[in-house]
Amino acid sequence: MSLPTSSRRNFLKTAAGASAFSAFPYLANAGKLAPSERINLACCGIGNRGARVVKDLMETGMFNLVAVCDTQMGDKHTQEILKKYPTVPRFHDFRKMFDKMEKQIDAVSVGVPDHTHFPICMHAMALGKGVYVEKPLAHTLQECNILIKAEAKYKVACQMGNQGHSGPNYYQFRAMVKAGVMDNVTRMDAHMTKGRRWHKWNAKVPTQGMTWEQWLNKADEMPKGMDWDTWLGQNPFQPFHNDYINGDWRCWYDFGNGALGDWGAHILDSAHQFLKLGMPESVTLDMIKGHNKHVFPMSSTLKFHFPERSKTMPAMDIVWSEGVGNLPELPDGYHNTKSNDKAAPASGGSGNKVKALPPGKIIHRADGVSFRGSSHGNTLVVVNNDNASKVGKLPDFEQNQPNHFMDFALGVKGEKTCNSNFAVAGELSKVLCLGCIAQRTQSSIKFDRKTETITGNDVANHLLVGAPPRKGWEEYYKV
Repeated sequence: MSLPTSSRRNFLKTAAGASAFSAFPYLANAGKLAPSERINLACCGIGNRGARVVKDLMETGMFNLVAVCDTQMGDKHTQEILKKYPTVPRFHDFRKMFDKMEKQIDAVSVGVPDHTHFPICMHAMALGKGVYVEKPLAHTLQECNILIKAEAKYKVACQMGNQGHSGPNYYQFRAMVKAGVMDNVTRMDAHMTKGRRWHKWNAKVPTQGMTWEQWLNKADEMPKGMDWDTWLGQNPFQPFHNDYINGDWRCWYDFGNGALGDWGAHILDSAHQFLKLGMPESVTLDMIKGHNKHVFPMSSTLKFHFPERSKTMPAMDIVWSEGVGNLPELPDGYHNTKSNDKAAPASGGSGNKVKALPPGKIIHRADGVSFRGSSHGNTLVVVNNDNASKVGKLPDFEQNQPNHFMDFALGVKGEKTCNSNFAVAGELSKVLCLGCIAQRTQSSIKFDRKTETITGNDVANHLLVGAPPRKGWEEYYKV
């Protein structure tokens, strides 16, 4: 029998403290816990990426799945989870799920379109539930700030789903900063130059022969069982389109945060946290192609400028390149990384001219030393050029740490603070939101870090907040 919510939260933390034979006692018994010791989990969004999150959380052995929620419940993409857990209660509307099952839920996963991360998280946190939410944290800068405040107020375990932030790169980067290896970084080139969902439209109306106004106002036939009102969430009402759902929401300014929101959280995260970047002073739009006012651009290059933070952390730029063929400038020796004890094994190859790159980053120090890495949890290597000899042996770092999903479980148990808690992930997501505004307005941005406002651009400043919430959704914006 489940305990009342507040009592059960205390029970989980007391049980965690009772086992102290290791740094994280529950790791030793993961998968062997009695159901009464596991965290009762409700999952919002159980198809596509949401389904993978459900599986990853359940594979830790730390959770009981007690409820599932999806606005397209029963649709093809939800069937895998429904067949695996046929007796778990099902809901279309997260509000009804919480109304009925509040006392049976300890934590919630949120794997839904970007624009509805916010209300689900706020509802769960206000009820004292731990939250695992996909990246980016929220759709607007204002929503990120509110979620940061809510985490501090409700004191619940929170984790944004940039999985690499509990991977080797996280621990390596932290060790490199502590050892001084990352002193005097002045630039990072971050790139995601693969094709994206919206490239299929090539910046044109999805239906040939229609104007944008005609297309937006003409509704498609809705799939059986679709809860369109809840899917829209706090957003203003608009007609249903098949091109909005099943992952395509990421293409649209109204619902997603584009390639930057999707991949920036996997590429910029460790540098943003451990180099203490905070918010940029400006975002310069260096290039944009294939743009319209509804769908993210085909290609763009943004330069985020961050001020000096300390004597060893000078002003630096992050240059973000996205779009097929929009490659960053590569340093000499990029494909010939050092293979001795001073760096990780080389990846092979030579020369700097390539047609494509996997998503990743190149970090440059003022003395000409460069490091390269891909996304998620992958570690950095030293670029083998004339400056590589300036780098000694890279520092050792923690190995075999809990993965991101176990890290969240340990947070809910009260054993640690989650690596990508909202105080960390929210600040990163705010940077990503600023970049999306530059893309949407086709303009460079001057940002006042103290007031968190954009100067000299009323349209861009309005987008920091976004459209007013629909009637009935206003309460989520109060902390």
